[in-house]
Amino acid sequence: MKELIFSYYNYIVVVVIMMIGLWGMLALKNLIKKLIAMAIFQTGIILFYISMGAKKGATVPVLIHHAEHNTHDAHATIQQVGHAVIAADYANPLTQILMLTAIVVGVATLGVGLALIQRLYEEYGTLDEDEILEKCHDKD
Repeated sequence: MKELIFSYYNYIVVVVIMMIGLWGMLALKNLIKKLIAMAIFQTGIILFYISMGAKKGATVPVLIHHAEHNTHDAHATIQQVGHAVIAADYANPLTQILMLTAIVVGVATLGVGLALIQRLYEEYGTLDEDEILEKCHDKD
């Protein structure tokens, strides 16, 4: 049991981080705290994808070959490198690329959320979700 926990500790940490973020989004009433919880949840998701893409003993997926001619023939490229490329030896860069995009989208979402919260505060004078809903229903 102890080996199982230590071998999957990164996934356990990810689940804990995501559950903290989910709890914050559902249970907290302050809108700023909800945005912080959303950012924590997003961090858990990003860590999950990054940990899925990690491999022990893998190298970066950059091929260096000393070709004098720029050729598009795959067979000629293998001959120039001297051996076939084994994909299992390289880390998959797709997860890192996707998570960089997710970070940018998360920052943009956080900025839009903060702008909306600022506008709600100007309109209702509070950041408490229940008070905003009460004032909104009172206007109707």
